[in-house]
Amino acid sequence: MKQMPPGRVMVDVEGLELTARDQRRLEHPSCAGVILFSRNYHNPQQLRSLCDQVRAVRDPALLIAVDYEGGRVQRFRDGFTEIPAMRTIGALWDKDKQQGVLAADDAARVIATELGVYGIDFSFAPVLDIDHGCSAVIGDRAFHSSCEAVIKLADAFIRGLNACGMIAVGKHFPGHGAVAADTHHRIAVDHRAYADIERVDLQPFVALCRGALGGIMPAHVVYEKVDPQPAGFSKFWLQEILRDRLGFGGVVFSDDLSMRGASGAGDAPARARAAMAAGCDVVLVCNAPDDADAILDALASPVPALDPTRILALRRRTDVTQQQDVDQGGAYQRAKARLAGIRAEAPKPVA
Repeated sequence: MKQMPPGRVMVDVEGLELTARDQRRLEHPSCAGVILFSRNYHNPQQLRSLCDQVRAVRDPALLIAVDYEGGRVQRFRDGFTEIPAMRTIGALWDKDKQQGVLAADDAARVIATELGVYGIDFSFAPVLDIDHGCSAVIGDRAFHSSCEAVIKLADAFIRGLNACGMIAVGKHFPGHGAVAADTHHRIAVDHRAYADIERVDLQPFVALCRGALGGIMPAHVVYEKVDPQPAGFSKFWLQEILRDRLGFGGVVFSDDLSMRGASGAGDAPARARAAMAAGCDVVLVCNAPDDADAILDALASPVPALDPTRILALRRRTDVTQQQDVDQGGAYQRAKARLAGIRAEAPKPVA
C-alpha cells in the first residue's frame, strides 16, 4: 500500500475487479477516487471484493462513489433495495406532505445503509433540479416542479444520508431542469436571464448549500445570457455565485468531463484545467480511459494541491455498523418496508 495524499481526479474502473491498468491509474498521485458503474457490479460478494481492492491501493484510501439516485439511476440492482424515482416521492408529497418528507428520508437512509456496508463513501445525490417538464434526461429524477417541494424533500433526503454517515452531493448547479438537450450527447444552452434562473432554479441551492451538503456538482449547461462558459467552467457561477454569494464551503465536483456538454473547453487535459481554474475541486472523467490517463498525467504538476482534509471529509462517517442494521432490522428495515409500499402505489407508466 502506497502512502500519498489524495489528488483531484476521480476515475472509473474497467470491470468486476481491478486490472493492471486500473491499478496503475489508481496509484497515480493525481487520483482522488473511483466512481462505480453498473458494469462494476455482479453480486454483493463481488462488490465487497472490488471495494476492498480499491481501498487497499493507497493510504489514505481512495474515495469510492457512485451515482445512486433511485429510479433510472441506480447502479446496483440484484441484492439491493429498489429505490423509487424521486418524482414518485414528489407525487406522494402532493397527497401528503408529511409522508413525502418521510419517504425522502427513508430512501436516503436505505441508500446510505446499503452502500455503507461495502465501504462506498457517497452517492452523487440528490438532484436539486426543478422539473420544468422539458428535460428528458432530468425528468423523473427531479423531485418536483415546485421549489418548495424540491427544497423540503431534498432537505429530508440530505438529512437521511447524513444520519447514516454519508455526505450528500447536490446537482446540477445552478439548475438543469429547463434545458431539453442531454449534455451527455449535446452542448446544452439555457436562454434565460439570470433573474429568471435565480427566481426558480437557484432556490434549492440557496436554501441548502449553507447546510449539510458536502458537495455540489455543476451542470454542463451554458447559461448564455449570464456567461458564455458552461457552469462547470465558469468562475462567475462557481466562485462569485456559489462560493461568495451563497457561501458554499464544501467540495465542488465537475460533471463527467467526457460528456459532449464539456467538449467546448478543448481536449481532456484542457477541460480538467479549465474546470479547476473555474473552481472545481475534483474533476470526474468516466468511460474514457485514454482521457483519464491524459488528465492524470497532465495534472501531476503544476496544479495546486487541495487540502487533504477537505477531500477526506467526504469519507463515510460510520463503520460497518450498517451491516448489523441490515441483518438485525431496526430503522433500516422499517424504511425499506415503507419504500416498498410507495412502489406498490406508484402509477404504472402509460404504454
